[in-house]
Amino acid sequence: MSLLTSTKGLAFAAILLGLGMASCNDDEDEPKPPTGQKVTVSGDITANTTWSANDTIMLEGFVYVNNGVTLTIEPGALIKGLSDTKAALIVERGGKIMANGTQDRPVVFTSDKPAGQRKPGDWAGIIICGKAPINITGGEAEIEGGTGAIYGGTDPADNSGSLQYVRIEFAGYEVSSGNEINGLTLGGVGSGTVIEHVQVSFGRDDSFEWFGGTVNAKYLVSYRGGDDDFDTDNGFSGNVQYGLILRGPEEADKSDASNGFESDNDANGSSNTPLTSAKFSNITILGPYATKTQPNVNPNHKHALRLRRNTRLSLYNSILAGFATGPRIEGPSMTQYNTTGGPEIKNCIMAGMIKDFQVNTDGTTLTQEQYDAMWTAGNNQTFAENADIKLTNAWNWGNVNPMPQSGSPVLTGASFSGLSGFETVAFIGGFGTTNWTSGWCSWDPQNARY
Repeated sequence: MSLLTSTKGLAFAAILLGLGMASCNDDEDEPKPPTGQKVTVSGDITANTTWSANDTIMLEGFVYVNNGVTLTIEPGALIKGLSDTKAALIVERGGKIMANGTQDRPVVFTSDKPAGQRKPGDWAGIIICGKAPINITGGEAEIEGGTGAIYGGTDPADNSGSLQYVRIEFAGYEVSSGNEINGLTLGGVGSGTVIEHVQVSFGRDDSFEWFGGTVNAKYLVSYRGGDDDFDTDNGFSGNVQYGLILRGPEEADKSDASNGFESDNDANGSSNTPLTSAKFSNITILGPYATKTQPNVNPNHKHALRLRRNTRLSLYNSILAGFATGPRIEGPSMTQYNTTGGPEIKNCIMAGMIKDFQVNTDGTTLTQEQYDAMWTAGNNQTFAENADIKLTNAWNWGNVNPMPQSGSPVLTGASFSGLSGFETVAFIGGFGTTNWTSGWCSWDPQNARY
């Protein structure tokens, strides 16, 4: 590994200055303790490299997978971010990461702190930069987080590698307001990349954020994140199917609204193309309210779904439950709703909301009448309480079971009419009769014996 280049070194030095130079799991859900040595990795990875599952990899500062280089991570590997360096793994344009775990041997990225002492933001997270289109003028930009890495390009089929059966825990770092490193940041990542079976837990900022790109994804879990769970911006146009969001009562952004989904075309609400037009189907979106009287809920928990700033994101065949409010549709996204190419919500089930829709009297959101008409036209359903949709034990933080019970209304009713690129299933939400989180997800990483 070489020292950081001058640009990257300045970026990392700025982070250090910002830091003031401060230096209930089942056993089968935990990786086996590595039998080898601790290997500290820093700076640039300049040649094809494999991280062994026998070693514990310690990330120090910003670690870059350079253009033309492939980083391979073995199933069962354990990677820890050194907390006093705000470590991050950055895959540059043209670089690749091949982190392919298995159901019984996931790849785990986590804190270097011992059990009981881990917290959100112990390390920074994973950033993947690709060459797929984004809607920023010029077609490329520096990714958020102060890393100096550039993303975007003209290749929608760009391949940045593969993440399968991967956990990312206690990540997230705020450089400044609106300039953060998320659990998993995908910038201009192309459709040749594989993102499947990825869990982000206890992130300080967003769990997943897409900045443009065309990558598709399946089987995503956002668990007890700090800010938004799924955040989409700058022309992201991929398909995402099968997901679980579960927010914790206490964890929310300290200065902003924390939402299940948040989506913008860009920060200015422009009509720059490609438009943010991602399609999500079969997502179970669960807020912090197990019941409407749930105690100790952070007041910064807000919306299940916030569509704003001219986004065209659409949601299908999904469950929204247990939030302060359900959908909030605002700004130019209001006038585009249900138009050709506009955002839409169809065949979804909403339950247990404190307030079903966010209605502002100043005209910045849809009116109640417009929401009602939209909800009915989209063949959506509403239930008063979470219990009405009969999920097994979804709000049992620490031992989550999101499976529908017999007789649940979510087991039927999905529709894929007019949609392409999705598997056709009967159920609404992320789960039918198979719990695809079993064996590789962790619901209590704080106490995992790493």
